[in-house]
Amino acid sequence: MTSSDLRHAQPSVTDHPADLQRLINSVILPGFVGTTAPQWLVRALANGLAGVVYFSHNIDPETPGQVAALSAELRAANPTAVIGVDEEGGNVTRLEARDGSSVPGAAVLGALNELDTTEAAGRAIGRLCRDAGINLTIAPVADVNTNPRNPVIGVRAFGADTELVSAHTAAAVTGIQHFKVAACAKHFPGHGDTVADSHMDVARVELSMDQMHHHHLPPFQAAVQAGVAAVMSAHIIIPELGEAPATLNPAASALLREMGFEGVLITDALDMAAVRATVGPGEGAVLALLAGNDLLCVGNPLNAYTTGRDDESCYVEVYDALFTAVTSGRLPQETLRRAAARVQALAQWSAGDLSPASPEQLAAQEKYDDVDWVSVSARACRTDSLGKRPVLSGAGRVTLLDARTGHNMAAGPTENFLATALAHYALDSLHASELSSAELEVSLMQSQGTVLVLTDSLAAPEQQDTLELALSVAPHAICINAGLAPETPSSTATIHAHGFSRVTAQAVVRVLETA
Repeated sequence: MTSSDLRHAQPSVTDHPADLQRLINSVILPGFVGTTAPQWLVRALANGLAGVVYFSHNIDPETPGQVAALSAELRAANPTAVIGVDEEGGNVTRLEARDGSSVPGAAVLGALNELDTTEAAGRAIGRLCRDAGINLTIAPVADVNTNPRNPVIGVRAFGADTELVSAHTAAAVTGIQHFKVAACAKHFPGHGDTVADSHMDVARVELSMDQMHHHHLPPFQAAVQAGVAAVMSAHIIIPELGEAPATLNPAASALLREMGFEGVLITDALDMAAVRATVGPGEGAVLALLAGNDLLCVGNPLNAYTTGRDDESCYVEVYDALFTAVTSGRLPQETLRRAAARVQALAQWSAGDLSPASPEQLAAQEKYDDVDWVSVSARACRTDSLGKRPVLSGAGRVTLLDARTGHNMAAGPTENFLATALAHYALDSLHASELSSAELEVSLMQSQGTVLVLTDSLAAPEQQDTLELALSVAPHAICINAGLAPETPSSTATIHAHGFSRVTAQAVVRVLETA
């Protein structure tokens, strides 16, 4: 039976007792389509829906103030709504998806390793959210990226060193929550050692719990000690905890509570493969609450795997499953009430006004407001075999070969920010995916001026092949690596940017012009 069939086979949401409607709604956090609120969402919010998660399709960059107006519209229906967004900075942004993030991502900050700068980045993200009427950012990433083949974390993490990631996670939490925007450390108990993307597959972490305690749990402990308001559970299987993904596993949430966390435990999206392709989002929602989660992130209704479904049906599938579980006695109402109380505590904390700042606090804030994030990103760039003379000067010709082979599901497809940053040059853009090897070789032979090869995974065979072909035809080509930087310096001219966003692209151009 499809969710559409289910909706017609059961009484509608509004046919249920009002108190039960509100109780069930109080733990659901759906997405929706559009830059204004659909009527079903307004009704659900008026009936106690916990809130929403924004995605890039909810943002109209052409209309200043649109997001703040949308947030106000939602809060008119539910004044205590939790409005969340994946705003990590760097590769993953929703509010600045079109033009790229104005705040560097975690790998840039980890490479620079200045805790004050990371806290400043957190404040920048917090202010960006607060100005848009958002009171929950699903960040920072607290994963320790110990597996270089990790397809979904990578440069979203501060690094591969547990102590470094712990310190920067705490600094980011402090910065974000300065503006009463709830931070959400993710993905508990640690997604850094996987080789599968839990958006598309079931991910396993083949580590013992001793290894998890040593390498992957400390950043979450640091976040708890920093007062993080929320934590997001991961759809990852850790065999010692059992064969259920952590989101659906009571042992995982118990582990978090044993670490002293008293805030809101949010599920990762229930439309991701580890849940969607196994038990399904509805049953996943029931199991997640029984496992100890508080807030159910339904997911993005425009994801490829929800084709043919509308945003309301994604929400109703979860609601109906919870209603059935509650009325059958399988899901105790007290479980819902405990979860709802935590969600409401977060909403009320984030709605509070900031205390008036003292002159000293105002003076201290200036150093956070005036950060040149391009300079920060440029300082973090690692240059291998580049030399010390500027590569770019004047308005010469540049050939930019994009060797990337796909996009990270968490970030989604993006514009080529490097091409934008090079707009004042005579730019020839090539895309390896659109050309045969022979066509690419001819194009490079005909190129004039500087040749740049953009990669985001030097470990990917296709990207490495493209880079080697480019270097064989144009030995002076420079690799711009937007992915993880290897420990061993590259023997060819390379700029390791530690991510791909507006500021990292501008930083790369600055390095090329000033090296």
